[in-house]
Amino acid sequence: MKTYNHYIDGQYVEPIGQKWIDSIDPYEGKPWARIPHGCAQDVDRAVAAASRAMREGPWAKMTATERGKLMIRLADLVTKHAERLAEIEVRDNGKLMAEMRGQVNYHPEWFRYYGGLADKIEGAVMPIDKPDMFAFTRYEAVGVVGVLTAWNSPLLFIAWKCAAAIAAGCAVVIKPSEFASVSTLEYAALTKEAGFPDGVFNVVTGYGAEAGSALVDHPQVAKITFTGSDVTGAKIYAQAAQSMKRVSLELGGKSPNIVFADCDLDKAAAGVISGIFAATGQTCIAGSRLLVQNSVREEFTKKVAALGASARKGNPMLPDTNIGPVTTPGQYKKILDYIDIAKAEGARCILGGGPATDSALPGGQFVEPTIFVDVDPQMRIAREEVFGPVLSIMGFEDEAHAIQMANDTIYGLAAGIWTSDIGRAMRMSSALKAGTVWVNTYRAVSYMMPFGGMKHSGLGRESGLASIQQYLETKSVWISYAEGAPANPFILR
Repeated sequence: MKTYNHYIDGQYVEPIGQKWIDSIDPYEGKPWARIPHGCAQDVDRAVAAASRAMREGPWAKMTATERGKLMIRLADLVTKHAERLAEIEVRDNGKLMAEMRGQVNYHPEWFRYYGGLADKIEGAVMPIDKPDMFAFTRYEAVGVVGVLTAWNSPLLFIAWKCAAAIAAGCAVVIKPSEFASVSTLEYAALTKEAGFPDGVFNVVTGYGAEAGSALVDHPQVAKITFTGSDVTGAKIYAQAAQSMKRVSLELGGKSPNIVFADCDLDKAAAGVISGIFAATGQTCIAGSRLLVQNSVREEFTKKVAALGASARKGNPMLPDTNIGPVTTPGQYKKILDYIDIAKAEGARCILGGGPATDSALPGGQFVEPTIFVDVDPQMRIAREEVFGPVLSIMGFEDEAHAIQMANDTIYGLAAGIWTSDIGRAMRMSSALKAGTVWVNTYRAVSYMMPFGGMKHSGLGRESGLASIQQYLETKSVWISYAEGAPANPFILR
C-alpha cells in the first residue's frame, strides 16, 4: 500500500502533522493507499509557494505564449499516462474503467484548448470621450486560486478548473476530496515533467473542515472554485465572502429528463438510463426526475424498467460492468435512506429498491438500480438530490405542464428534452431554467461549451470562453498626453 505526500513547490513533502488517511477501494472495501492528513500549516506552505510563483521566478516572467506551450506539453503527457491514471481513478472512486478511461483521454483537450487561448486574451483601446487621453483595458491573473474538487471525477475537474486558471496566469492550490485524492497526487508529477515552474501547481490533501477550510480562509488566495453539494457550496460562499474572494461554484442538481410522445422512445429510454444509472447515479447532472407525457407513460416506463433491469453490477475494472459501487460509506447509507423515505411517502418501487446482496460483490457498497412510480412532485424523492441510481417517474399532459414541473425545483443545473418537433425543442430549451439543456441526447460535455448552473446549482461557468474570464481581473489604464496648464484639481476629469 503506497503512502503519498503533499505536492508543494515542485516537490512531494510530508504533512507537517505526520498523519495520513487510508484511501479505501470502494469495490474491494479495503484500504489501498495512504494520503496526507493535511492541516492549515500545510495549506499555508502551498499558498506561499503559489503566491511566490506569481510574484517572482519563471512563472511571473513567462509570456502567455510560453504558458500555452507548457499546457500543451502537459496535455501530451496526460495522453501518454491516461490508462494508468484511469486505473487509479477507478481504485479511488469505484467508477467504471470504461467511463474513467474516456474522461482521462478527453482531459487533455481542455489544456490544449486553453493552452491555445492563453496568448489570445486581449484588452482593448477605448475611443475615449476625453480629449488628450489614451485609454485601454488589460486583463491580469486574479491571483492564487484555491481549487476544491469532488470525489466523483477528480481529474476531469482539474481540467475544467485548472486549465483556464493556468492559461490566465494563475497558480493553483488543489484540495481534492479525501475520498479520491490519489489520482491528483500522481497527476502533479506530470506538471513537473512538463516543465511547470515550482509553485504553479500544488496539491494538499486532507479533510474539508481542516485543509479545505484553511484554503478558503487564506488571505493570499484570491479565488475559490468548488464542485460539490449546494449545502457545502453555500457555506464556502459565505466563508469566502469574509475576505472578499472571487467564487465559482458547480453544485448539485435535480435534473428533469422530459420525454414527449412524438420522440423515438427507444433512443429516449437509452438516454434516460444514461442520465441516471451511468456513474452509479453519482453525478451532479443525473436526470433523476423523469417526466413522461401521459399518453406514452405506461409504455415508456416498461422500456426504461427493462433496460434498467439489464444493467450488470460488478467489478468496475471489467468492460462488461454497467454499475459499480457507491464511492463512500456515507453516500451508500444516504441513498438507501432516500429509498426508504420514498417508500414511506407512498412512491411505488418497480425496480431495485435496496442494497445489492450478491455475494460476488465484495465491498458491500452496491445499490440496485431503482425506479419509483406513483411519485408526487412534492415528495422528497422528487425534490432532493439523492446522488445515486434512483429514478422518479412522473407524468405530464402538455408543454406548459412539463415546464411547470421541470422548473419547480431549487436546482437548475441541467435538463433533457426528447422530441421530434424542432419548434418544441426551441420553446422548451428557452423556458427551462437550467444551465445546460440537451435535446435528444444526455450527458454530453465539451471543453468548448460553458457548463454551470442556475439557482442552487451554482455560480459561474466552467469550460469555453466564459470560464477564463472568471480567473482574470480587468484593469483600466488612462494616459494623459495633454499639454499646457494643469487641469482644475478640484473637479472630476
